[in-house]
Amino acid sequence: MVHSAVTCNSFLFFVVGLLASYGACESYQKFPLLMPHVKPEQAETYFCTPVKIDPTEEYYVTAFEPNATMETAHHMLLYGCEEPGSDGEVWNCGEMALAQPGISSAPVCRTGSQVIYAWAKDAPKLVLPEGVAFKVGGKTSIKYLVLQVHYASVEKFKDGSTDDSGVFLYYTETPQPKAAGVLLLGTGGRINPKSVEYMETACTIDEDKVIYPFAFRTHTHALGRVVSGYKVTRNGVTDKWELIGKKDPQLPQMFYPVANELTLAKGDTVAARCTMQSNRDRITRVGATNEDEMCNFYMMYWTHKEPLRKKSCFSLGPPFYYWNRDGLTSVPDSDASSLPVGASAKEQGISAHQM
Repeated sequence: MVHSAVTCNSFLFFVVGLLASYGACESYQKFPLLMPHVKPEQAETYFCTPVKIDPTEEYYVTAFEPNATMETAHHMLLYGCEEPGSDGEVWNCGEMALAQPGISSAPVCRTGSQVIYAWAKDAPKLVLPEGVAFKVGGKTSIKYLVLQVHYASVEKFKDGSTDDSGVFLYYTETPQPKAAGVLLLGTGGRINPKSVEYMETACTIDEDKVIYPFAFRTHTHALGRVVSGYKVTRNGVTDKWELIGKKDPQLPQMFYPVANELTLAKGDTVAARCTMQSNRDRITRVGATNEDEMCNFYMMYWTHKEPLRKKSCFSLGPPFYYWNRDGLTSVPDSDASSLPVGASAKEQGISAHQM
């Protein structure tokens, strides 16, 4: 992972909602993790490509600069893996999506899968707070980085064009004091025709660590109106809900700064909801294609220790799982499904009763 050096004080980046520059005292390397000029032939193709990290060195990734547009890539995910899903340069990795003939199919990771970055809808570059980094390589569990790109449409490639979508990683070999991590909350489930549906999930922190959320990202497809995430302190009678963040998922799907500075520790619950509105005449299910839906809330955090072993938290979703069936009380229904007064009609979201 060694490419061109970048002098920190010569660059300005988007830092979870604020413009900030790297400190002038240090130089960063820039590494391109890009698709190797692929040519997807079918809509809804998912391609993966890996990079093996030097096992003798530990690297500290501090920034992500996307090299993609929403006209080409529906979304991109960057995974850390112990082992990649395939030994090839490119493979089909869309699970439920169609596989392109002539290219092998495999999961993103064979072992040790974790999301460390996500992008969609022309989100800008992201720089982590000072002293915060994703530690990869060396003795860490992240031996490979795997880029996954979802091509919802292939119109652009019918003239023979190829694609190099991906992300430029900024990193240093200087150890950073705070370890970054991502907890992904999501659901399965379905949305009935002509309905408003809540897709909800929740999980409890069971590790003896204190984590500090600093950014969040939302992801749905076309039916998402509001995605919200909360810290819940449960006491069995009146639970306390504190907003981590909420956003209209039709806006650029970047990492935004958290709504409140808070910490999460052992025993705390993290909960997320996607409010979906369907005017379709058919059932919409969670799936890999743009005609399906997804409900994802990404919480990026730092900790003084190693990141959480738990990397994701998924529920079955509707009609099988809702917060109130999980014993959560004092659910903030209106707040979780609405955006601030004064936002555009598109951003205001909607409120609905559980179905």
